[in-house]
Amino acid sequence: MTDGLVDVEVEVPDWQSVPDVGALVDRAVRAALGGEAAAVTVLLTDDAAQAELNARFRGRDGSTNVLSFPAPDSARPHLGDLSLAWETCRSEAEAQGKTLADHLTHLTVHGVLHLRGRDHTDDAEAEAMEAEERTILAGLGVPDPYRAEASQT
Repeated sequence: MTDGLVDVEVEVPDWQSVPDVGALVDRAVRAALGGEAAAVTVLLTDDAAQAELNARFRGRDGSTNVLSFPAPDSARPHLGDLSLAWETCRSEAEAQGKTLADHLTHLTVHGVLHLRGRDHTDDAEAEAMEAEERTILAGLGVPDPYRAEASQT
């Protein structure tokens, strides 16, 4: 494939409850790559495995929805890896009144943007990253996730 290679590893069978989960993640990764020729591996795991990764690589306790692991430049065209936690993603989607498919798409796009060097450590970066996410997600037919979150508060 000329625009990159996406490897989706479904480690936890619960993820299969999302229709065509592999194709959904593949589509989200490719959209977030924006035509960049890069390879990305996505692990669909559970909270226990995600908590282990979070502790090992970030020094933080507990699970989180998505983790991004950028590859070194010497690994190109491999851009990096993502991991997403089933229980956290499912409960967030329910709490925010979103479909799990839309939430997974959003978090996948978010993670790939991190792999591409985007961040949200300050307000200006966060606004720019969220705007980019909104544009990509709109192209995928996913509603603005930040507007949905704002309406929940």
